[in-house]
Amino acid sequence: MPDRDVREVGGAWASFQHHSFPEPAPDLAPFVDHFWAVTWDLTGQPPYRQLVMPNPTVHLSFRGGGAEVHGVGRRSGVKVLEGVDRVFGVAFRPGCFRPFLGRAASTITDRVLAADDLFPDVPARAMAEAADEAAQVVVAQDFLRSVRPERDPTAERVADVVAMVAAEPGITRVDVLAERLDTHVRSVQRLFAEYVGVGPKWVIRRYRLREVTERMARSKAVDWAGVAAELGYADQAHLTRDFTAMVGESPTRYAARYPAPRLRDGLTRPLATVFHNGVTTIRE
Repeated sequence: MPDRDVREVGGAWASFQHHSFPEPAPDLAPFVDHFWAVTWDLTGQPPYRQLVMPNPTVHLSFRGGGAEVHGVGRRSGVKVLEGVDRVFGVAFRPGCFRPFLGRAASTITDRVLAADDLFPDVPARAMAEAADEAAQVVVAQDFLRSVRPERDPTAERVADVVAMVAAEPGITRVDVLAERLDTHVRSVQRLFAEYVGVGPKWVIRRYRLREVTERMARSKAVDWAGVAAELGYADQAHLTRDFTAMVGESPTRYAARYPAPRLRDGLTRPLATVFHNGVTTIRE
């Protein structure tokens, strides 16, 4: 394996990246989970390969006068950051891009599309010319209001179900989720394929693995065997294989990305790992 970029380790990436997560206006909150804005300055440094974690969320991103729609990606990827630049994104609530798309969300899973292929009058230039993040939020919200569909109660229900999966570590199997929803496994599978773009098994797996990264954020000393049992894995080896398949790194290698405990203790906000289509970062 090649030598590791030292900027990946111990939170060093924070020295050249800045992240913020503006909240949407109330009228857009049924569709949008949050906005995200990333800036970086790599002046005098080589390009940085940013690990991007998968997430059951569709994103609309703006960068350099272009705009793209990113369907749910089922595996991690890499974005190359270089020079001085910025990206602004819209993270839709899981399931809530389906009303904008007008067809099953699974049709864009693992795909990146030009936003112009889906929407009229995408404000890519206005976003590029926006003076700051606040101006970008205004541009994004005006655009979303211009293309906003009617609210879809099913999409909002799906978003609530995904939030429940994220919040409850005890949901480790699709049959458990189906029982909670008082329906059949097959019905849950069809609902997720139509609205989220991936199956409920994938979503459950993704959020249980998020439990692992949250343990990493809190402490370097993780009881891997105990975590595996708690999250429904047969053993530690099964957890390691699952994590590596989705993330692209073993749990121990990924854990090195977090700041040392003494640095965490000095932060003013609690740590939680957030993954979107541009970066892996830390958010309260």
